[in-house]
Amino acid sequence: MWRIAQAKLRGNTLTFGSRLPVVSGPKLRRCYNEDVAYGYRVPKQFEYPDYSPEQLKNRQQQAALVCLVDAYRSVGHRATDLDPLHLQQQPSIPELNPARYGLSNMNEQFNIDGILEMPPKGGSKTASIAEIHQTLVDIYCGHVAFEFEHIPDTAERRWFADYIESTSNQSALDSDKKRRFHELLVRSETFDNFMQKKFGQVKRYGLEGAESAIIALDELFSLCSHSGITDAILGMPHRGRLNILVDLLKYPPRALFHKLQGNAEFPDDLPASGDVISHISSSPSLNYGCKEDLNVTTLHNPSHLEAVNPVVSGYGRAKQMYLYDKNTDPGCALGDRLIGIQIHGDAAFSGQGVIMETLGLSNLPHFSLGGTIHVIINNQIGYTTPATNARSTLYTSDVGKLVNTPIIHVNGDYPEEVARAMRIAFEYRKLFRKDVIIDLVTFRRWGHNELDEPSFTQPQMYNIIRARESVPKVYERKMMESGVITDADAKQVHASFTKYLETELAASKDYTPKADHLKGKWSGLVMPTQTAPQPDTGVAKETLREVGERSVLVDQTFKVHPRLVKHHIQPRLKRLAEDLAIDWATAESLAFGSLLKQGYNIRLCGQDVGRGTFSQRHAMFVCQETENVFVPLNNISKTQGKIEVANSNLSELAVLGFEYGVSIQSPNVLPIWEAQFGDFNNTAQVITDTYISSGETKWLRQSGLVMLLPHGYDGAGPEHSSSRIERFLQLCNTPIDMSSNSVIQNPNMHVAIPTTPAQIFHLLRRQMIRNYRKPLIVAGPKTLLRLSAATSSLDDMAPGTSFSPILSDVLSKSSEKVTRVVFVAGKLYYDLVKAYAEQSSELTDKIAIVRLEEICPFPRDELASELERFPNVQEYVWCQEETMNAGAFTYVQPRIQSLLPNNNMLRYIGRAPLAAPVTGISNVFKAEQSRILQEVFTGI
Repeated sequence: MWRIAQAKLRGNTLTFGSRLPVVSGPKLRRCYNEDVAYGYRVPKQFEYPDYSPEQLKNRQQQAALVCLVDAYRSVGHRATDLDPLHLQQQPSIPELNPARYGLSNMNEQFNIDGILEMPPKGGSKTASIAEIHQTLVDIYCGHVAFEFEHIPDTAERRWFADYIESTSNQSALDSDKKRRFHELLVRSETFDNFMQKKFGQVKRYGLEGAESAIIALDELFSLCSHSGITDAILGMPHRGRLNILVDLLKYPPRALFHKLQGNAEFPDDLPASGDVISHISSSPSLNYGCKEDLNVTTLHNPSHLEAVNPVVSGYGRAKQMYLYDKNTDPGCALGDRLIGIQIHGDAAFSGQGVIMETLGLSNLPHFSLGGTIHVIINNQIGYTTPATNARSTLYTSDVGKLVNTPIIHVNGDYPEEVARAMRIAFEYRKLFRKDVIIDLVTFRRWGHNELDEPSFTQPQMYNIIRARESVPKVYERKMMESGVITDADAKQVHASFTKYLETELAASKDYTPKADHLKGKWSGLVMPTQTAPQPDTGVAKETLREVGERSVLVDQTFKVHPRLVKHHIQPRLKRLAEDLAIDWATAESLAFGSLLKQGYNIRLCGQDVGRGTFSQRHAMFVCQETENVFVPLNNISKTQGKIEVANSNLSELAVLGFEYGVSIQSPNVLPIWEAQFGDFNNTAQVITDTYISSGETKWLRQSGLVMLLPHGYDGAGPEHSSSRIERFLQLCNTPIDMSSNSVIQNPNMHVAIPTTPAQIFHLLRRQMIRNYRKPLIVAGPKTLLRLSAATSSLDDMAPGTSFSPILSDVLSKSSEKVTRVVFVAGKLYYDLVKAYAEQSSELTDKIAIVRLEEICPFPRDELASELERFPNVQEYVWCQEETMNAGAFTYVQPRIQSLLPNNNMLRYIGRAPLAAPVTGISNVFKAEQSRILQEVFTGI
């Protein structure tokens, strides 16, 4: 305990007298000197005093005792009593036998200074082997087990051992705390019994067998509140969700009962499809007797296990950045005011890859929350799968060792030990600002749900479960035996909560849900009922020039790579100064910079986004001498917003989920995720399906997330060519029949394939300028990034300009002569223009080429107006380079056809259906591409 007392904060580090400290923090990792870049946030370091010379000498002299103590710290968890069902066989652990180290005389006295933190005994630092051994057994082999010796950081290992050893005899709770625990447990059990009686045919995924999880959360909320934390972001699965919502998070039971009776959780006038009860949420303010309330935000979750976890991290990170930006206290450190909490299932924690990916973000400077507390509700079974078939590791929590996370196992039959485990976890997180895992070993009284029969596959387990008392009853009996409560007290808790639930059930019949969206920072936005007109997203040319110049300006002492000076910086400055057409990357920078000048923040995230996959963006420069990082767009003006350039790790699922979390936290941040190649979004499909495309429809949560997906068939082969745009279009909810002038579109997301720099400029600005938020999917360019034909003038971005859902034909000389209209999207347009120039004028006079720049919402009115320009058309063609079963064809075909006059059919020109996106044989690819272009200009 002495060493713990010696540790004290000084700014962002802990210091001690003159003794060399052991410093926590990342080591041996290659990194940029990025600490001055906006959004680069690392936890404060923790320094722990090393052994004194006397302690080191004692450790050398007592090497055998050191080995025994280290054995208990390393493998003592193997000998603990963790299983409430006593099904796990206790192995023999020879390393825990003192005789193994020659310590056979149990009465022999040893100096333990610097070896073991035992409770003080009259100031003496000596103890017998018998006393030492019993202390080790009590600490490391009870109902709580610890794994921390795998942590490479010496300071963390030393602190963990000292803390749990020196506080092992300080776990006694006062009577008020015990009565609180008893009440929470009884209320949870009463709720489950009530639900079973009133709604017996409902899959509620109750908490029976794992009621101690409520104790863990209650203790955590109390610790947060008393430590100055004001915000907790919570993600949890279906197991026990309703218990926690009603028992801890103030979710009105009448609202739940109203939903269970077949009603919506939203007012009837809101366009929401709703969700099942195991996905609902509550975000209350909790008071634990402190000056400030604890604001708990519970996020909605889909049924895809653990998908909510990166969303929690992203939401929490965005809220932390908001709190940090508005806080004038320079001492405010990462994690001081906000904490992430994630609850998991045991089978999912070891089985779902999103766990590994999310943990992989936890210590990265543009993703860290300053420590998340994970609680695994370990039922010891996954649906019907025992641990031997569910994981290859000893514990379900072992995946946490990927990021060197300490793990605390605890037997859920002992609520007070569960609370102690949480206190240790919280203290670790408080000091080191890293993730920590609690493996709460429990059981599941019923099957996977209450309608399931678990004994089909686990007969022995469920014979034991059905024969044993519940956790609340066991704890209640102990409290009565110890005199903390009386029988009358116990009955009163049960009776009063039952009466409360009965009253709420009666009230549910007249319950009217209230809208919980567009609150706080979102209060200035609206929920659109149809597609709004294109807003004016133009910017004064003087501002554009200023922003463009600032986007590449650096201090003279900062050494930019000479190739960037020659091919990136100087050309951009020249084009701006001489009012020449600008390229894609410049237009993007102008969009970013102009939004920053208006006070919006931007988060640009993805693999290599700082430079750009195709070395086109260079939103950050790296000094060639110091490797310092500089982001020019953050130096436009003193009052501007900030752009965070977050180069991510090689993950898509967790990173996209993280960015979605950022997007639903604040409407004032433009969140952008760019895939290295468009098809990389494949591995994040769960986030697209369950959050991005449907989050607003299910939960009324708007998102302005932008997905930039490089797309285009350029001979790269089956992968890295297609962004799978057809999958996004399949998820869009716009009507198919567009024949009526009064058709209403209120799309769940926008899908665009822009072909000019001005178009991407307007798209990005539109995301923030309009008074609502929708996800934007952009099938972005690859070859167009440097194509001289794909440029725009500043006039195309000046005031009075906006995004154009279609770009009209500009090639035909006389609309009266046009007999074939070709619709196209994406870079193929420029190939068609090149082929067009090679045709005879007699032929080209008959062809018009119309670009669809935004596919969803379908540009019905703009397209109808364009069709009216050509009164003598005999044939309408959709041309694409994708295969027939991919690209936009299956989406646009019925919609365009519903607009065509005289019952004309839409002809398809493109690649034939194929299982792969495209051939990998270059000669075949070239022949296919040539055939597509030739077919457009033949048969007229």
